[in-house]
Amino acid sequence: MNTTPPRRQAAFNAAAVDALLRDTTPWLSCEDCFERMDSYVEALRRDPGHLDQAMSTHLRGCAACDEEARSLVALLTEGSD
Repeated sequence: MNTTPPRRQAAFNAAAVDALLRDTTPWLSCEDCFERMDSYVEALRRDPGHLDQAMSTHLRGCAACDEEARSLVALLTEGSD
């Protein structure tokens, strides 16, 4: 009797493959990102064209940090109305 489950073929869509192959340099850890989050969001509020390449790269690849940044921007935007 064979107790090994049959192999399932993984279904990768184009977005999943892109996320796996994305160049993440310059690299930041989530901890690094959270340490820089406040100053990054403040810089974005002062200048919407502000570019921090490391933060932008990390946020494109990390849904948790991206959500945190978006929430902080929304909170500060609501508070300034």
